[in-house]
This record gives sequence, structure tokens and C-alpha cells, in this order.
Amino acid sequence: MRLSTARRLVLEALFAADGPVSAPQLAQVLQVDATSVYRNLELLERHGLVRHVHLGHGAGLWVLPGRQELEYLYCERCAKVTQVAADDLDSIREQIRQRFGYRVRFTHFALIGLCDQCAGSSASRVSSYRKLTGAVRGR
Repeated sequence: MRLSTARRLVLEALFAADGPVSAPQLAQVLQVDATSVYRNLELLERHGLVRHVHLGHGAGLWVLPGRQELEYLYCERCAKVTQVAADDLDSIREQIRQRFGYRVRFTHFALIGLCDQCAGSSASRVSSYRKLTGAVRGR
């Protein structure tokens, strides 16, 4: 594969990024057509130089594969993304393998839930709701 200027620019932008980025974000930073960015990302992915991940319900995001494979946790309320070393999730993978017979990986799709802050605010909203509905019912 020839390293064209466009491919080099896409790779440089991914190296400069703090985490996964979308093709439209790359196109905006590079001031090039998004179609060109998508085409180059797909070619780079076929050669194992980049990979895409899905965080939540949004479009696919792109990252560079590293020496240490990263997986992601995604808060469905505030969109916080936490990068996790793959070996930190090995015990979960082993539980799934033992119970269901699957060898899973979380590199393509994030584990989705609520971060501690959002989970805490959810619990306080439920508590407030229960107090309010209890007061309305005369409890």
C-alpha cells in the first residue's frame, strides 16, 4: 500500500487525537471531504493500521491499534468514555466463557452503562421521586 498524503494526514490526526474520533471530525480538522476520509480509513483498517469502535448509539469512531489493546466503557447518560486495558476485563471474559461458552472481546463495541456520577444522580432522583410520591399519597 502506498502512503499517500491523504493517508498520512489521517494517520497523523489519529496520532494527535486524545481518543476515538469520527470520520467527520477528522474531515473537519484536516479540511478535506469526509468521503475521502472514510475511503482512507477503510483502506487503513483493511491493512490493520486503524480500527473502528462503536460507543453508544453514535457513528463509528476510529482509533489506532496500540501495543496494549484498549476497550471502552461508555456512559449512556453523559457520554463519558473510559479507556480500559483489555487485561483488566479478563475476569469478566472468563465468567462469560464459563457460563455461556463464548470467548468475548469488547474492542469493537463498548460496554454501556452509567458512570458512578450518573448512577448516583439516578439514585438520588429515584429517592426524591419516592419521597414526592409518598408525600402525595399521604405517607
